[in-house]
Amino acid sequence: MLEIKDLYCGYQGKDIIKGISLEAHRGEFLCIVGPNGCGKTTLLRAVSRIIPSRGVLSLDGRDLAALPRRDLARTIALLGQASELYFPYTVYDTAALGRYAHAAGLFTGLSARDRAIIDDSLMRLDLYGERDRLITELSGGQLQRVFLARTLVQDPEIILLDEPTNHLDLKHQTALLRYVSRWAKDNRKMAVGILHDLNLARYFAGRVALMNEGKIITCGSPAEALGPEILRETFGLDVGAFMRESLKKWKAPGPEGAARISQ
Repeated sequence: MLEIKDLYCGYQGKDIIKGISLEAHRGEFLCIVGPNGCGKTTLLRAVSRIIPSRGVLSLDGRDLAALPRRDLARTIALLGQASELYFPYTVYDTAALGRYAHAAGLFTGLSARDRAIIDDSLMRLDLYGERDRLITELSGGQLQRVFLARTLVQDPEIILLDEPTNHLDLKHQTALLRYVSRWAKDNRKMAVGILHDLNLARYFAGRVALMNEGKIITCGSPAEALGPEILRETFGLDVGAFMRESLKKWKAPGPEGAARISQ
């Protein structure tokens, strides 16, 4: 279990995260949702120790703050929002960077097991055919999948995903989230992801944590955490009504479609 207890953190002496307590369990995909600027990315940056924090961060009773950097890299992997700053490596070499935390030494080559893990991740993310291309030649969606492959190749206990579906089309959004959810369940590991699309969170998450103004408002099953009243209070919008109106536009036209809508 990942335990976050009474966590505070922020920037330039100002707390963005204000006393958050949250748990993630092995085998689950926990999604974090909330308005822009509520502190979701800051929370993940604190858990991955990119920024300092106050409070408890532990995994299975181990203090994450006490882990050496090499051990931390074997424990937590963070897939951040796509950056424009990257080197012109091939797809394969970029994914392979995830194995360096497991290497015996700085100049140790990839083992047969390393290559098998890399190949498997590239195939599952529909990238194996692109393995020799430079990542500078890829679209934003392809590049995001390469960075996810690198994250999975790291083989951590916890994957933190900051809006992982950015730049992806609908097919690859659902494929990515389905794969992450299955990865956590099959390997008894944890995935914690920030999503803006409430439909995707409701469909793929085992549990949802709803944040606002640096705090956890509620956490539970998607049906519990994404109830109509709490969403209206948090987002200032009747989300359920909007979703229902949107769904109507997908209904077939004509009397039969109208009958289904009225039901």
